[in-house]
Amino acid sequence: MNRTFTMIKPDATSKGYTGAILDHIIKAGFSVKAMKWTKLTVEQAGQFYEVHKERPFYGELVAFMSSGPIVAAILEKDNAVADFRKLIGATNPAQAEEGTIRKKFAASMGENAVHGSDSDENAQIEGNFFFAATERF
Repeated sequence: MNRTFTMIKPDATSKGYTGAILDHIIKAGFSVKAMKWTKLTVEQAGQFYEVHKERPFYGELVAFMSSGPIVAAILEKDNAVADFRKLIGATNPAQAEEGTIRKKFAASMGENAVHGSDSDENAQIEGNFFFAATERF
């Protein structure tokens, strides 16, 4: 079994999509190994997205991700990272396949409902950002 990391972003939590998105994830065969409802500070969002610091959208991304509550989770399944990326769909919901989370729940590239780790290494780094070992099952 592999693990991946996800966040249900402020746009999706504010629209009441949290339960529907979690249902989608569980029905796709993922097990939730850690989960929390939280709100990132500007500093935390900046630290989490530091890899994008030099990109033109960084400030807007940090402001958006600290604008409201998120749900952070560690998920487990065989081939977790790749399967989750397929489940969420393309970053641009207009290009996402039918039935994907972003096609159903995202409004735009900026407000794209969920984050999904892009590698096993980043899944571990991102999970460690949010969860202590005692919070994982």
